[in-house]
Amino acid sequence: METLVTPDETLTRSAFLLAFDLRKEKLTGRGELGYLLRAAALAELLLAGHLADESGKVRALTAPPGAGSGTLPAIVWEQISASPRARSWQRWVQKHNGKAVGVVRDELAGAGLIRVERRRILLFPVERITPRKAYLSRRLAERVGRAIRGGQPVARLDQDVRVLAALAATARLKTVVQSRRELRTDRIQQLSETVEPITVALRKSLQAAKAAAEAG
Repeated sequence: METLVTPDETLTRSAFLLAFDLRKEKLTGRGELGYLLRAAALAELLLAGHLADESGKVRALTAPPGAGSGTLPAIVWEQISASPRARSWQRWVQKHNGKAVGVVRDELAGAGLIRVERRRILLFPVERITPRKAYLSRRLAERVGRAIRGGQPVARLDQDVRVLAALAATARLKTVVQSRRELRTDRIQQLSETVEPITVALRKSLQAAKAAAEAG
């Protein structure tokens, strides 16, 4: 069976590529993207056995192979392992979420998967990010969208597809979720089974961010 995530396409990189709206030629959901990327990094570490859930708290286990590399999963693991006490998944989804976008952006640019153009309009810096291989974003959106909408039993989906679908559905990423009617609660719960503490934390983080924005 074809896998969605290759060694060069980690869950965090795939989540970033999934956020490209190819019709509008831009990233969608910029306000939520940092939370989504942090959640993807946590999922990557949890599934690989580098993190454990202890009654809703996160515990660091063995260091990932890329520790110290500056990738987002490495940065997240280092933050957790250096924490003086165990903290919640929501804490680690929220921490420095704004910086997460830049970290993964630089990873993808270094790998030649995206193009980053910077210029100024009047005195304001403007950044334009476009995929160099649009078919990767298109393939991701097609497979993750099908996983969310159903049609194939969850058990038959690759683990990376299930996890990306669970995270994207939780974040209501517009490239794969067109309306709330597509979000069947039982389906999302099945997709989230292996990373449930993270999808719960992502949902609560986004709800808190929305409430804070509305409160001004």
